[in-house]
Amino acid sequence: MKAALLTMPGSPLEIATDIDIAPPRAGEVRVAVKHCGLCHSDVHIIEGKMPAPLPVILGHEAAGVVDAVGPGVDELAVGDHVVLTAIPSCGRCYWCVRGENSMCVNLAALQTAAFPDGTTGLSRRGETVYRGLGLAGFAEYMVTSAAGAAKIPADMPLELACVLGCAIQTGVGAVFNTAKVEEGATVLVIGLGGIGISVVQGARIAGASRIIVSDPVAERRAAAVRFGATDLLDPAKDDLMQACMDLTGVGVDYAFETAGRASLIQGCVAATRPGGTTVTIGVAPFDDVLTLGPAVLFTASEKKLMGCMLGSSNALRDLPRFAALWKAGRLDLEGMITMRRPLSEINEAIADLQASRGIRTALAM
Repeated sequence: MKAALLTMPGSPLEIATDIDIAPPRAGEVRVAVKHCGLCHSDVHIIEGKMPAPLPVILGHEAAGVVDAVGPGVDELAVGDHVVLTAIPSCGRCYWCVRGENSMCVNLAALQTAAFPDGTTGLSRRGETVYRGLGLAGFAEYMVTSAAGAAKIPADMPLELACVLGCAIQTGVGAVFNTAKVEEGATVLVIGLGGIGISVVQGARIAGASRIIVSDPVAERRAAAVRFGATDLLDPAKDDLMQACMDLTGVGVDYAFETAGRASLIQGCVAATRPGGTTVTIGVAPFDDVLTLGPAVLFTASEKKLMGCMLGSSNALRDLPRFAALWKAGRLDLEGMITMRRPLSEINEAIADLQASRGIRTALAM
């Protein structure tokens, strides 16, 4: 099959046509990938900021059609339209039985780039090829556990559905599942890429009374208004803490950091009110250390700091729910996809993302 392959950090992706893929085993399905979004986590690996075994097929925001099912799979059939998730819930581990599905033992695949048994089902010329961030969506086909493929309505365009898998699942999930934002709350969102815009949408759907956004790119700030932002901050000109205080009187109830920088997390903590909550979503470099200041001040203010992995989501519950919100006209996916490219132009798409052009690029396989 054809796939975009990373063989060395910092190098362009190679469009390889000789990737071998194994058939689905018990409990697995094979999906013909139709569209895959490009996310900053993919670019972090390409740039060498996040380690990954090589060679690797990246791409973890994918949608497609079930092509084959392995033994024991009853919930999916050939021809079903599905959205893929990077963390399929096993349903049995310590975390899954407690409803913490995004912490499932299958989370390890984001680092190992392999199935739990160490295999990948992918090879090239007899050598192992790895499943980047647990999926390998920049390819014509991919194999995953049945729990990693959420069925969606057949009339939902797959180029829209793909962004459910990461941007929407992470951003809207952070609002619904991690922070549990209540109606009337005030919200700050730092970073307006695909995940940040998804947080804005989630806050709007949750009924937030004020959605304050900050991003250095003027075009992204302007675009955020269409998705529900009420107040725009330019980090080059506006003091974040003072602006949030002026707009709310006490500081925001919830702050979401989506860019992956420790300094911005610190800004979020400062901008929240006493008792407020900061949710960290962006993937920061491993050497970016977070410092919160005197412990007694953090204790006395009762501020909360929460991590968020993939929106604290249960994919089989949440992805169909988000698809239903789109169908009801409450979730704007069309506006999020600002560029469309064939897989052959993936390196141009990477350059766009590195330059902060647009919100999301959907790649057609």
